[in-house]
Amino acid sequence: MLSEVVLTKMSSKGQIVIPKRLRDIFGYNKGEIFAMIGNEDTLILKKVAVPSSDELERLFKWGEEFTKRKRIKKEDVLKAIQEVRHEGG
Repeated sequence: MLSEVVLTKMSSKGQIVIPKRLRDIFGYNKGEIFAMIGNEDTLILKKVAVPSSDELERLFKWGEEFTKRKRIKKEDVLKAIQEVRHEGG
């Protein structure tokens, strides 16, 4: 684990480079996707896994089968989404 401070600079376009040494240590490669979480003066980057098209297909199929078993209609789902958005959740 890295136990030293490493500095980097933001470009005029707002881009921040993760130094090569850190990319190597953490195994980050070109095209990686990161979630960014900010709190006051702290920004945390978390690498996220993007599901493959096969995995997405499997999840969609599971969702379709689940809604059929539970007799959930498309209108019910849309209504639930609208309610959550209206609540700000």
